[in-house]
Amino acid sequence: MARSPAQVALPFIALLLLLPAAWSATFTMTNNCGHTVWPGLLSGAGTAPLSTTGFALAQGASATVDAPTGWSGRMWARTLCSEDATGKFTCGTGDCGSGALQCNGGGAAPPASLAEFTLDGSGGMDFFDVSLVDGYNLPMLVTPLGTAASTASSAGGPKCVATGCLVDLNDACPADLKVASSASPAGASGAAGVGPTMACRSACEAFGSPQYCCSGAFGSPSTCRPSTYSQFFKSACPRAYSYAYDDSTSTFTCAAGTNYAITFCPTAATSGKFTDPQAAVPLTNNTMVYNGGEQLSSANGGERFPTNGGTSIAARASQLLLAVAVAVLLL
Repeated sequence: MARSPAQVALPFIALLLLLPAAWSATFTMTNNCGHTVWPGLLSGAGTAPLSTTGFALAQGASATVDAPTGWSGRMWARTLCSEDATGKFTCGTGDCGSGALQCNGGGAAPPASLAEFTLDGSGGMDFFDVSLVDGYNLPMLVTPLGTAASTASSAGGPKCVATGCLVDLNDACPADLKVASSASPAGASGAAGVGPTMACRSACEAFGSPQYCCSGAFGSPSTCRPSTYSQFFKSACPRAYSYAYDDSTSTFTCAAGTNYAITFCPTAATSGKFTDPQAAVPLTNNTMVYNGGEQLSSANGGERFPTNGGTSIAARASQLLLAVAVAVLLL
């Protein structure tokens, strides 16, 4: 008795279902902070969701998440999270609005430090960055792992190197960008009802001005330029995005199939306090960008994950030492 096409195809379909998914990358997240953090994960539009969208990561712990070929999205750390008597889960920074441990498709409420990825994108390359465009809540480092990363870097190929923000900016955050934690008793932070700084807003979030948000008449690279506020972030974290059109120094690429380590609060050997917000000065001119010890042509732009006066000699010397130290640590 002849079998129908559907009957012939059924065994092959069953076999395909038993095959493992084609994974493009493994992300290993490590918490070096002195407290628990709650990573949030958001897949881009039209991208397959990951196995988890949020979980708790204890101090010193690591966890891995696999991403399929072609995945794009972002990851971040939520802080100061708790669950109330009704079971509603909320966080002081990076809250995704789901009311639960899992973000379930919700993104990070600014301010939050973000790691952004597009895997196996244009030219068979991964594109990644650490962004402070939506503000900052804690230090973060993204490090490519494996043979593909070391080969590309040693051969002088794509910008397959570590990127991130290694320093704690909360204490040094300009006063009009600071976000304080919930009220504290008098004397705990010098004033009753004012807690310590838990995050640093972007100028766009703080003021809503088109010139800071790169919108309206300022919605292009030629009209939206670095501001004093974005230069504060760029001075401390030369490889991180500081404003929307900061592509040339802040987008990095590796061959598809590279794995990545994401470290929240890098260890004491690779992090520190940035305490001079007045030392921020422009890092660009019309042709070149000075990026922590290496010069990159301003034409070397890349892809980024899509989202809906002078100083004293001492200040400039301090900034240069910081930039050199960051460059050495990221090599």
